[in-house]
Amino acid sequence: MSAAQQITPELRRWIVEQASAGQAPEVVLQAMRDSGWSIEVAEQALEDTLRGYLVERAQAQGLPPPVKVPEPMSADGSLLYRFDSPQTSTVAAAGGVHVLASLLNPRVVVFGSLLSDAECDALIELATARLARSETVESHTGGSEVNDARTSDGMFFGRAENPLCARIEQRIAALLNWPMENGEGLQVLRYRTNAEYKPHYDYFDPQQPGTPAVLERGGQRVASVVMYLNTPALGGATVFPDAQFSVLPIKGNAVFFSYDRPDPMTRTLHGGAPVLEGEKWVATKWLRERRFD
Repeated sequence: MSAAQQITPELRRWIVEQASAGQAPEVVLQAMRDSGWSIEVAEQALEDTLRGYLVERAQAQGLPPPVKVPEPMSADGSLLYRFDSPQTSTVAAAGGVHVLASLLNPRVVVFGSLLSDAECDALIELATARLARSETVESHTGGSEVNDARTSDGMFFGRAENPLCARIEQRIAALLNWPMENGEGLQVLRYRTNAEYKPHYDYFDPQQPGTPAVLERGGQRVASVVMYLNTPALGGATVFPDAQFSVLPIKGNAVFFSYDRPDPMTRTLHGGAPVLEGEKWVATKWLRERRFD
């Protein structure tokens, strides 16, 4: 941090005023840069101030406190783990995984080359014979049900069910600094032409009667990783309406997002836009607070 540019109380108050007025973090960050703040100071001030602001607002509204969540990047924006390092054999592609985009609020990171083409093809092959109409968690009982909002076919692998799943799960655990046993098994989905998944949250709604039963196995979900196993001919983006942000489905790439409490204030509302031509295949990994059994 530059000695000439310190994060002052006045700057923090201004950031809170912008957030209270509904300004997107990206807009606030650009305004700071336009005013002469260095990118390092601006990003640090924005992240620290918004985190404190959200905690205070949550407390005032009686919302649950934040919990620790997976995080793939250090304070300076670099990856905490590199797959092209000599000590690992889990390199996804030449040059290793890399960051294509990063948002602070909501916390979203888009990764390039998380999976190799061969891994994508192998997952599809292993999953195909076990596909069935996708279901969602039934909020009143904690069971599962077919939901009109999700028009896809899917299946679940058990955690580390086969060497390929184990390798991918170990890679995600290392990247996100989150225990492998705190993750659910991989879910593979196929979206045919016109299929979609309407905007929703991945956490379990604490107001629903079926949620306590679901939380007995590993606690709340705290993060999601959606991996693209092919590139659709047209459509199928992952959309974040609250952030006005879309991620194009590119084979081998992935989008990570975390949510530190089960509340819309995390701004992690997201969905799968309709596939307009061809098919879309994805593999999703949900991460829990603690060991999932």
